[in-house]
Amino acid sequence: MKKYIFLLLVILSINSSFAQFVISNGQSSMELSSNFSGFYNYRVMKPGEVDDSKDRFKLRDAQIGIDGHIGKDFEYSFKADIADMAANTITNVIDPENPGLLNANVTYKGFKFMEVEMGYGKLYYSRNSMVPLENSAYWQAAEITRGSVFSVRDIGVTLKKNFWHQRANAYLGAYTGLGELSLAGDNDPSGKLEYIGRFDVSFPCRYRYTEIDERHTPIPMFQFGVAGRYADKKLPPGTAFPANATSTYGLKVIDGERYVYGFDASFQYMGFSAQFEIHQMHSRPQNPNDPLFQNYTLNQTNGYILSGGYIAQINYYVKNIRTILSARYEELDLNDLVIGSARRFSPAIGYKLKGYNNAMVKFQYFNILRDESIDPQDFKQQFRLGFQFQLK
Repeated sequence: MKKYIFLLLVILSINSSFAQFVISNGQSSMELSSNFSGFYNYRVMKPGEVDDSKDRFKLRDAQIGIDGHIGKDFEYSFKADIADMAANTITNVIDPENPGLLNANVTYKGFKFMEVEMGYGKLYYSRNSMVPLENSAYWQAAEITRGSVFSVRDIGVTLKKNFWHQRANAYLGAYTGLGELSLAGDNDPSGKLEYIGRFDVSFPCRYRYTEIDERHTPIPMFQFGVAGRYADKKLPPGTAFPANATSTYGLKVIDGERYVYGFDASFQYMGFSAQFEIHQMHSRPQNPNDPLFQNYTLNQTNGYILSGGYIAQINYYVKNIRTILSARYEELDLNDLVIGSARRFSPAIGYKLKGYNNAMVKFQYFNILRDESIDPQDFKQQFRLGFQFQLK
């Protein structure tokens, strides 16, 4: 009889609405969420290019999320994308922006002076990568913050503290340093960790990590952040990084020391919002014949290379027609020893369908104004049109 009474109480405690499903017993709660999205992709190829395999439909997201808390001291988060897991299994290559497992961590809030987050998830470094992409009109993040230049997820421990009534936030963490490949279980042969810190402040009040001002904030709001990360991954002789650890550009992990530092600024007021973010990477490979040196001598390079780029984005939410208008300009220089940097312009539109605020039609246009000479693309323009549905 007690079992049936308990089951009845659990069922009655489920707060189900069109926007969210919550299971609670008063002391603890669990929220269920999901995100489904897909698009059609079309590319305008360069003259002479004949591979049109990217002209296709794609299931981008089939996500399931579980978030909750146990009492006042523990919070937990889990999020996985079944579509990405299936794609990664077939191709045997992990897309850093869509790795399959997105989040799996626990936060302890029992200390008065800080919170401790343990597990796998987004790194507290780049604001652009911290903002959920599904809340914007875009299908793809800027190239520098997608996860191929520096990792945006990893396994480790993060100490978190907020001040000034949550207007200021500080983060300090230690991580394996292999990004999504840290899920394999082992570190690289160096055995060294990556260390990341971030501090941001907003005024006149708390500023959440969002891109779009859907509420049409009646007072101007600003946020400024600085961040840095350091890793010394000098490999012992005769060893190598795991396959695909260095990613597309050979910069994500290097055989040597790497410093990365960034600055970001955000603004929102009456539906208008804007974001700016810049990053600089200082890499010191230990091998003078490292491919990153592009066959230059040690005297010519002084033993290091510089990489980096920036993102500038503006948005406006047209409230009466439930439409997001965005435009983004980005620049990326993979290696200062090679002349030329990539420049891209991407406008996007998101239309929220009547009847449910979390159902949206999204359109993004890519225009490659200039190729990065190290990694030229085979197309000049790209169009993506699709549909996204969130239950949250």
